[in-house]
Amino acid sequence: FPSHDTQLPLKMVMRSLFSLQSQVAKLSVRVQTQDFDAGVEINALRSSNPNIGAVAAFIGQVRDLNDGDQISGLELEYYPEMTEKSLQAIVDQAKKRWDIIDAVIVHRVGKLKPLDQIVLVLVASSHRKEAFAACEFVMDYLKTEAPFWKKEQTPAGTRWVEAKASDDAAKELWNK
Repeated sequence: FPSHDTQLPLKMVMRSLFSLQSQVAKLSVRVQTQDFDAGVEINALRSSNPNIGAVAAFIGQVRDLNDGDQISGLELEYYPEMTEKSLQAIVDQAKKRWDIIDAVIVHRVGKLKPLDQIVLVLVASSHRKEAFAACEFVMDYLKTEAPFWKKEQTPAGTRWVEAKASDDAAKELWNK
């Protein structure tokens, strides 16, 4: 049996580990070229705080069809720092609207092909309702407020993807 003296170092190690996991989860906004592992991201967020009772997730991926045309590739461009600040502002708005513990956005840029993951949104809260609502809000705002530019590769050549009225309408529903 461990003596009482060994309990103190073990508690200190556990606190340090908990603190490190919390710091990893606090990297709430990332823009990157490399793919992400949703399971690793969910586990890091989920295990960062014992008050988390729910994690809602959204994973977006490149489709092979848009506006009736075959898509063979997608290139995403962005403004470094400006984009991250915009994404963080969206997370901050979600934290003000709902009782959420944390949120994570990982958004890819660069050249992607159909079935590649583009975006991961995770929202953690004590209860599922808050997590689901905040996750949907973050995606609706990300689609309209985050400065990303998409260029699709079609059989007819490349084209810039225009903003969709349906994305603006989805965002406006949050203002009612």
